[in-house]
Amino acid sequence: MFRNSQTARGLTLIAPPALYALLLLAVPLLAIFAFSFWSQDFLTIDYTPTLNNYREALSEPLYTELMMRSVLIAGAVTVATVLLAFPIAYFVSFHVPQSRKSLWIFLITIPFWTSYLIRVFLWKVILGYNGVLNSSLLSIGIIDEPLTFILYNANAVVITLAHAFAPFAILPIFVSLEKIDRSLLEASRDLGENHVMTFLRVTLPLAVPGVVAATLIVFIPTIGDYVTPRLVGGPNGLMIANMIQTQFLKLNNAPMGAALAVIAMAIVTVIALFFIFLNRRWLKGRNS
Repeated sequence: MFRNSQTARGLTLIAPPALYALLLLAVPLLAIFAFSFWSQDFLTIDYTPTLNNYREALSEPLYTELMMRSVLIAGAVTVATVLLAFPIAYFVSFHVPQSRKSLWIFLITIPFWTSYLIRVFLWKVILGYNGVLNSSLLSIGIIDEPLTFILYNANAVVITLAHAFAPFAILPIFVSLEKIDRSLLEASRDLGENHVMTFLRVTLPLAVPGVVAATLIVFIPTIGDYVTPRLVGGPNGLMIANMIQTQFLKLNNAPMGAALAVIAMAIVTVIALFFIFLNRRWLKGRNS
């Protein structure tokens, strides 16, 4: 009976992709977790379980500073990206004709056509000491000397990552706004609310799931980014992923790099679960 049931056919269909995902995702994560309890002397790995890597990672001020900086930069990128993405998603959802929405979504995805590295290098050119931004501001007399706080620091990392992940934030917010029943907005205005209060009391609360999804989609990858901080961050813009890369590739200390990666993943997991909890409480409160 079971072999001929729909459950059996369903399990048969999902078994290959599930196994594929397990091999590509779970196995590497388990390997990193196991590495974090070992030790390494140049090329020789000692498989004796130890907590020394975690002790050092949590007690070393440099690692702690990089962890905190990574969380703050990722948080700043997330806030900036979501705040910039929401008006765009709102405009496309409420003010663009239905027949042209697909075109607008297509245009929003255009940045994905170019290499991520090319976009980072372009921002490096724009924000440079003699870059496009400084040259433009100097030519029109707004500043007397080039700005130095917009490149090779955390500010440059935030600007570059916010641009890179903007489409990831726009799309989930747009989907959430599209699901809003327009008759609710009409009912709000019929009851005497103006456009601003209708937005604050109806549109924004109903769009919260999309905002939470955009927050997670942006925050999780940005906290682990190492390319952008390396190219535009300078010494004060490096993040924990840069230290993990250094431990694995330059210092030949894979166990320490694995321990830092596990701690970073734990921090991301806690923050992500917190946002998911708040989202569920919000939805539960709205439905009760």
